[in-house]
Amino acid sequence: MEELKVLMIDDDEVIAGSTAEYFNMFDVKTAYVTSYDAAVEFLDKNRVSLLLLDINLGEQSGFDLCKKVRENYDMPILFVSARTSDDDVLIALNIGGDDYIKKPYTLSILLAKVKTVLARYEKARDEAKASGPAAGVNVLEGTIEIKPGLSLDTNIHQLISGDARISLKDMEYKLLYYLLENAGRIVTKDDLLKYVWEDEFTGEGTIAVHIRHLREKIETDPKEPEIIKTIWGVGYMLDEKIC
Repeated sequence: MEELKVLMIDDDEVIAGSTAEYFNMFDVKTAYVTSYDAAVEFLDKNRVSLLLLDINLGEQSGFDLCKKVRENYDMPILFVSARTSDDDVLIALNIGGDDYIKKPYTLSILLAKVKTVLARYEKARDEAKASGPAAGVNVLEGTIEIKPGLSLDTNIHQLISGDARISLKDMEYKLLYYLLENAGRIVTKDDLLKYVWEDEFTGEGTIAVHIRHLREKIETDPKEPEIIKTIWGVGYMLDEKIC
């Protein structure tokens, strides 16, 4: 699995290629694709720190791709588009975009903006690693209240809601238990790969899918999570009031 700083997604191959070439000249490792499907396939096979995303992708939309990406990944997404209406900007930011850059752009200014965003997210990730959890901070046993009316029984590895028992898959249980052990701390994706999956080659998409399934079982509204918070570009955190 290759690691890159930037993936540019633009149906104009000339613009995408020249931008990627310029970024690579300044040691910001960048690749590009020109379609929705190629982007999905690329992200499935490579680790990327930031996306530059056009709205117009032939017959498909960068808006739809942003929504798809946000289901599985939490890297910064900067929209880059010739569309300048306020509605487009608001949609882009409301569906998970971190910024909106209007074409035409100056390559040097775009690179500077990308470097700034990457530095901010990498600093947050490094700080989380430096102060983050090890194998586990709290040793938890018995029944742990997650929220009023919902608890985790560590003896049977199930959620308890009134008289109902909610089954958890093995990895869902390990993930939830680890987050509970480290409630109040930022848990990075690297932490999860090391201590939950015990496999550094697992993709970030796998983590996001398990987080989503877990939220569906414990959150009142999985789309607006109140228990498992996403720390964009870094990882996840449970409220320190839990445990």
